[in-house]
Amino acid sequence: MPRPVFLTVAAALVALQGVVLAVWAVLVLVNVSTMSVTTAIFFLAYAAALGVCAVGLWRLRSWSRAPIVLTQLITLGLAWDSRHSNVAVAIVLGVVALVTLACVLHPASLEALSVDEVH
Repeated sequence: MPRPVFLTVAAALVALQGVVLAVWAVLVLVNVSTMSVTTAIFFLAYAAALGVCAVGLWRLRSWSRAPIVLTQLITLGLAWDSRHSNVAVAIVLGVVALVTLACVLHPASLEALSVDEVH
């Protein structure tokens, strides 16, 4: 089955989230302390996991859907929390999370990912 455009968009957005998280991890390391090192390691691990999930979506693997949906729900929470301190960041986080959720949960995407479950 060909990859729906919705999954291509979702995979690209998840990959972008992973890249941004990796860059953020490097920026956290600028302020070197025990807390920043452990935070950076966590962010790098999460960025790698998002990268793996983006590849999973690209390859139409159904296992990638759940962690991506969970990440987008967490991102929506972060957007809601940051709405008072940085509206621009809140809007970007919210829009990316909503578009990614819409793309991953689109009927064409669900159908394409369900083919993996049959095999």
